[in-house]
Amino acid sequence: MAGLGGRRRRRKWQLVGALCALAIVVSGVYAVRAIIRGGLQPTDTVTMLGFPLGVAGIVFAVLALRKPVEGNDAELARGRASTLAKQVESGESGVWRQLLGDDTRRINLAYALHPAAVRQAAAPAAGRLTADGPGAVTLPDIVTYYRATRPLRLVVTGAAGAGKTVLALELLLALIDGRKDDDPVPVRIPLSRWDTERQSLPELLQQRLTEAYDWPADLAAGLVRHHLILPVLDGLDEMDPLVNGSPDPAAPRATAVVRALNAYQHGRNAGPLILTCRTRHYDALTLHTGVLDAARIAVAPVDTDDARAYLEDRALDAARWQPLLNHLSVHLGGSLATTLSTPWRLCLTATVYHHDGNPGELLTLPDADTLDRHLLARYIPAATRAALNPHGYTPQDVHRWLHHLTTHLNPVGILPVTAPQGAEATDLVLHELWPLAGRTRVRATHALITTLTVLTALPLAWTAPQRLTGLLAGAISGFAALAGVLTVIAPSSPASPANPLGTPRGRRELAVGVAVGLTLGLTAWLTIGLTIGLTAWLTVGLALGLTVAFTVGLAGKPGINLGAGALIRSDALAGLTVGLTFGLTAGLTFGLTIGLAVGLAFGLASGLTVGLTVGAMASWRYSVFLLCSCRRLPFRLGLFLDWAVTAGLMRYSGPAYQYRHRELQHWLRQHPQPPSAP
Repeated sequence: MAGLGGRRRRRKWQLVGALCALAIVVSGVYAVRAIIRGGLQPTDTVTMLGFPLGVAGIVFAVLALRKPVEGNDAELARGRASTLAKQVESGESGVWRQLLGDDTRRINLAYALHPAAVRQAAAPAAGRLTADGPGAVTLPDIVTYYRATRPLRLVVTGAAGAGKTVLALELLLALIDGRKDDDPVPVRIPLSRWDTERQSLPELLQQRLTEAYDWPADLAAGLVRHHLILPVLDGLDEMDPLVNGSPDPAAPRATAVVRALNAYQHGRNAGPLILTCRTRHYDALTLHTGVLDAARIAVAPVDTDDARAYLEDRALDAARWQPLLNHLSVHLGGSLATTLSTPWRLCLTATVYHHDGNPGELLTLPDADTLDRHLLARYIPAATRAALNPHGYTPQDVHRWLHHLTTHLNPVGILPVTAPQGAEATDLVLHELWPLAGRTRVRATHALITTLTVLTALPLAWTAPQRLTGLLAGAISGFAALAGVLTVIAPSSPASPANPLGTPRGRRELAVGVAVGLTLGLTAWLTIGLTIGLTAWLTVGLALGLTVAFTVGLAGKPGINLGAGALIRSDALAGLTVGLTFGLTAGLTFGLTIGLAVGLAFGLASGLTVGLTVGAMASWRYSVFLLCSCRRLPFRLGLFLDWAVTAGLMRYSGPAYQYRHRELQHWLRQHPQPPSAP
């Protein structure tokens, strides 16, 4: 019945829209017919021209300001949640595959319930990643395990490289695969980006939807308000720096996260969530606090038989792998088998020796640290050789570029490579990288280039009438100086052109833009229209209306598009839209009143100023950053990072890039130059 009522309401509003369009067309035809017939006074002609514009303004205002009536708010939110679920599945499936070494073979991880001192959720004693293989009859898979937990709060702990993120992603994708209309959509959020001092958890969820999936703020808030988002919070251990190489028991940011999670509720029940954290960090935290009403599971080391089966399954040339596989079969509890008991090291081994090399050389390595250094030194060359490389990136350049980017991820600035591992950030967002080339250097270069760009309109001043040349040159110079100042003081948050009819807020903003534009057009007619003529009035009025409509309605900030470099491209497009519209308006206005040369010069200068400082600030500053980093980074940085994702060195996380594993990030930070003899 609800679906039938919704279809009826949609048909009703389709009919209303058709009638409104008909009203605009009829009013326009009537006005043109009356003008053609003649016999009208100038004021009557102006009135006839304003009639269809007035009808159009009323229609846009009514359609934009009407409240959605296709269903109640909760019903609409459920429909939007289905759309979000498809977006999340599409994005996270690629991350899942990259974490598995660009393969679909995965290790069937085992985990067990870890007893908690107080307020532990009810959950099964143990489980497996999937229902395949040994233990499938008695142990639940991860999605069955989570659904059996009461309340639905799960904390996944394990050692470095134990597969916590893979387990969380497997659960996320399985929940989406079996999702019903009322079920929340699991959304993975890197905790390192949570500003715990200024943001609540619901605000963090809303920000994630806006940034990673390009959802307008009002729609994102509606999904959060109706409890249709399941937070999958990844990396509690990344919140605070280590103290003398060990987790900080105080850990102020992680403690603030735990307190926020304990306060997170759905009605009278504890809010569902999934959290990942390294075992040592969580143990240090739980000395004085912990996530209440949650089931904590500990990911077990990989069984030697499972490890051997995984490597054998990934091997392309069984003969090369046989010495290592034989050793693991004979020495089930040996040191090498213990070292290779984490999914990270197993996947790293499979990648390094996938196409060539002798895996048997691992038998000569004495300990885990030596093994890690050995594999990581060979990882970038192996990944570069294995991936399609149309741009000819060399392993040496790839290493140096990726190392340089790690220096951006330390919260206290660029530290010596011998600095202890701290709470590095994990997200590389293109428009936020500019401080890496030096804040003062980038700001100064940005201001200089912007000023010179606006001054390109200065030669046009000499084509204007002589009495106006000095005045016009001064105006252009003023625009150039203003643009330079704005590039120094203005923030570089990205803008993107949006569909104004796609959301209630967009429709309201477009209605406001059109209404204000028409008002300005009528004002222009009242002040100068009777003096310079109807044609000029119509041009100025429509141009002003379009300018305000584009600036207010079409060039807002709805969020960052998902996809590599999309935020930079959308910011540049927004700048082009705003700059061209503003410049054309200014040019037409002054061109019709003073002269074509004056209008062209003034329009170009003002359009460049507005476009570069209001619309394209982020993309313009990003381009300046690349110019200042030409010796340390490739100029087409986004293209390189996209390639690094396909090579398995990086991964996408919403609008950001992340290193595939934190251990790779740490190793790169400590090694500015590639090993001489990998």
